[in-house]
Amino acid sequence: MSPTVRFAPSPTGYIHIGNLRTALLNWLFAQSEGGTFILRFDDTDTLRSRAEYAESILEDLAWIGIVPDAVHRQSERLSAYDAAMASLKAKGLLYPCYETSDELDRQRKRLMARGLPPVYARTALTLGDAERAALEAEGRTPHWRFLLPNFAGDPQKPVRTEVTWDDLVRGPQAVDLASLSDPVLVREDGSYLYTPCSVVDDAEMAVTHIIRGDDHVTNTGVQIALFEALGHQAPAFGHHNLLTTLDGEGLSKRSGALSLRSLRADGIEPMAVASLATLVGLSGSIEAVESLEALGERVKLSDISASASKFDPAEVERLNAELVHGFDYAAVADRLAAMDVPGEQAEAFWLAVRANCARVGDAAAWRDVVFGALPAPAVFAEEDHGFLDTAFDLLPPEPWSRDTWKEWTGAMKAATGRKGKALFMPLRLALTGLEHGPELADLLPLIGRERAMARRPAD
Repeated sequence: MSPTVRFAPSPTGYIHIGNLRTALLNWLFAQSEGGTFILRFDDTDTLRSRAEYAESILEDLAWIGIVPDAVHRQSERLSAYDAAMASLKAKGLLYPCYETSDELDRQRKRLMARGLPPVYARTALTLGDAERAALEAEGRTPHWRFLLPNFAGDPQKPVRTEVTWDDLVRGPQAVDLASLSDPVLVREDGSYLYTPCSVVDDAEMAVTHIIRGDDHVTNTGVQIALFEALGHQAPAFGHHNLLTTLDGEGLSKRSGALSLRSLRADGIEPMAVASLATLVGLSGSIEAVESLEALGERVKLSDISASASKFDPAEVERLNAELVHGFDYAAVADRLAAMDVPGEQAEAFWLAVRANCARVGDAAAWRDVVFGALPAPAVFAEEDHGFLDTAFDLLPPEPWSRDTWKEWTGAMKAATGRKGKALFMPLRLALTGLEHGPELADLLPLIGRERAMARRPAD
């Protein structure tokens, strides 16, 4: 059976390179196995979820090359969650609790002061009907907890109960349910938390593999128990390491740290972002990969490091330059046309300047150097003026080719005796206004004789 995976972001901000890591690991896994990739928006938080963020996530994924096979929104599936919670209540596995946040906080602190784990004591299970009615008469509205299957007969006496799975990334894993509090599934206002919605959706959408960040490892024990309580077999799980900044800080959609939208606006290529998001923390070198297909050949879930991976944002710049330097003309033709690079010379122009472009957009500056007027005349040493007069007098007639530069400089060397930097630097300054840049053998035919003569320094 081919796998079904999902990427389930909350549309509460722009996704960043850390979010993309999860999306890509799922996408590449599905593609390698001929499977299905579901995009599911965790948008039940109506106060923070926004439609424009959901649209931006779709746009950002498409920019990378990820096109979902299906798109779902949890806000449209509330009836499914209602039915699942009703089923748990009927089985006695979802029970009402009336403690306030302050009361729960005090309970945790008392337990910790005694050296005990701050696990909820299930005091709500001891309430009788009259006691619950009295609390509700006070105006208290219950939140609802899932009764974990970690006891033999008496829920007040939990026993060690291990939930185990063979993690696709981390290998054999175990979580002791007796070490956990019964999780809240439904808030006081009736809204659902992440866990029940995720489990119901994964079951009903036939998700076979859940690949996500390792901050969810402990949640997995609870979710496997919830799958089974709802009568479903749990999927396979894989927990990859998280990405952090060089300072060890986590990434956040709300902070905008390395958001895909900002990287795209900054002229970064999608495969530079995809390469870094995927390869950091894997065995082997981090290098620019030209396609998602090629990237998928590099990825093996079991090769992912178990510890968090720090990465340097400057790596994006390095990978981007690697890609740009290797782009053929077809990869950039549309963008060069938008820069008004003359079509008949566009391919030769790109091949001449690409090694000097960290971004494709950098070609616009070289377009001005080659086809426009120089912004200001260069300042030359006194001894260079006579040399340049001789040089421009010796400028060959057209047609020009790449060999023209060698012919021209050879004639100047014979006429003036100059060589090396003393020969080449004044010519580069006169022709481009810059001390560095692409090979002049490639630029000279593009500049052409008329523009070259117009750049002859005045006496």
